[in-house]
Amino acid sequence: MHKYGLYLGCNIPFKAPDIEQSMRKVFPALGIEPVDLQGATCCPAWGTAPSFDLDTWLAISSRNIILGEDKGVDVMTGCNSCFGVLSEAKHMMDHKPGKKDTVNKRLASIGRTYTGTSKVYHVAHVLHDIIGTEAIASHVKYSLKGLKIAVQPGCHILWPTDVMEVKEENPFFPTQLVELCQALGAEVVDYSRLSDCCGMGAMRSTDQEKSFELLKRKFDSIKEEADPDMIVTTCSSCYLQMDGAQKTFRERGLIDYEIPVFYYTQLLALAMGFDPKEVAAISKTSRDAIIAEICNDNRKVQEEVQ
Repeated sequence: MHKYGLYLGCNIPFKAPDIEQSMRKVFPALGIEPVDLQGATCCPAWGTAPSFDLDTWLAISSRNIILGEDKGVDVMTGCNSCFGVLSEAKHMMDHKPGKKDTVNKRLASIGRTYTGTSKVYHVAHVLHDIIGTEAIASHVKYSLKGLKIAVQPGCHILWPTDVMEVKEENPFFPTQLVELCQALGAEVVDYSRLSDCCGMGAMRSTDQEKSFELLKRKFDSIKEEADPDMIVTTCSSCYLQMDGAQKTFRERGLIDYEIPVFYYTQLLALAMGFDPKEVAAISKTSRDAIIAEICNDNRKVQEEVQ
């Protein structure tokens, strides 16, 4: 079984632990062993250390990558921001003259040395590129045929592409999440604001109303152009924003609908037959009806007779 160091970041364990549980269910079933990176810290995110001291940021971020190096595994994260930060740090350490030496002098004080032997993957890359959509489809127990999905890849998994070792072929027309959803039998519906930011992150922290303006435009595009049964993302920040803000929008009278939101491994876990109470239990926008539809016995895939 191939191993990857599971770097959870902050949002998933603190705010969406059922996403973590879905990862811990689906990856072993698909031949991937998630290895815990004991002692991992914040990546750190763009609005923190990177904004005031690059070398301090690089030391902290590199140390997180070193945890994978120590175990001889590549790093896999389910957070777009973490993926972007760790990829940027690795690129700078590997390619910017003098940075590795400078940062390793700091790391020496805690007995650590960055070597650059571990790659940084997003969960979506491991699912799409390593496991593959055919293998995923072969593990589906409940088909999503007839259900419509609007995907939300998120920003930091797509660019800047020049710092990413693992990435989409064309970040302006991302296809990985589309193909992953199609592997479950679902129809993926297009909408014009697919590549728009959801407004999470620094904008949500500093100006919530501007953040909501971005998200409302995105929701309008999704609802009017696609009218999906659910939204699926591989970004934990996008998940929290798109799931949580709908309640506020309804209270303000800005929308009169609900669109359930799933992190992809949650939806995959449901399609593979895992218990919804373990892998999709926490949300602010109700998912009960669509979960019941997905787990309906009528959707069970008939096993081929050997």
